[in-house]
Amino acid sequence: MYEGDSFFTLAVWGRVGLVGVSVIFALAALGITRVMTYYRPYVLRVPIWAVLFITFVWASPQGYYTYYRLILDGLPAQSVLAEPPRPEEIIALLTFRHSATLSAHGVGILGWLMLVVALWPRRKKCRDAAN
Repeated sequence: MYEGDSFFTLAVWGRVGLVGVSVIFALAALGITRVMTYYRPYVLRVPIWAVLFITFVWASPQGYYTYYRLILDGLPAQSVLAEPPRPEEIIALLTFRHSATLSAHGVGILGWLMLVVALWPRRKKCRDAAN
């Protein structure tokens, strides 16, 4: 399914670095989602998640481009940010109907994980042992 994916055009260490960058981005996105939704009422958590996920889809290409500039010679310093993604693109990512690439499927999985984190219940406070 992914045999023509651009990931496989990178050298081994380039792939390892790309996976590392992706893990860092994913952990950051999940952490920010948790922080932004933890003390919020459930009615606000889904809209907050949607804004955070759309922001990730929109902004993360710049981070990946910066990584590619480190490993590939000759890439100019430039902004690769385009207009924010349209709702149908977000839906295609979340339903895995976007392009059949590791990147698109990874973003779709991340979107669902961010939603789970956003909806994860708060821990109940432990009662004081003296009570």
